[in-house]
Amino acid sequence: MTSHAHWKLARDKRIAKGISEGPEVERRREEIRLAFDLGQAVYDRRTELGISQTELAKRADMTQPQISKLELGGTMPTLPLLARLARALDAALSLELDGDTSRVAFHAHTPAA
Repeated sequence: MTSHAHWKLARDKRIAKGISEGPEVERRREEIRLAFDLGQAVYDRRTELGISQTELAKRADMTQPQISKLELGGTMPTLPLLARLARALDAALSLELDGDTSRVAFHAHTPAA
């Protein structure tokens, strides 16, 4: 079982028992979910391009361990870093936040006609 699945199972058990987690835990959970969503979007676009973490790191002026940590949801980058990543991935970054739902995606630039 993945750590994310284990965490979700433990949360579901607490909810079933009526144990409240409080606003701080909920806020942190939201941050983690957003970081995972962003990491997945970076991974998806990088693999779509067929490039390694090392190559993406070079393109974005980062290190390979930083890319790895980002893809695993272990960090929340700044807006300037998100802009560098979008350029390095030759894509536009789309971030949609609507209440409890979010969508993060890198959309490939369309070739000029």
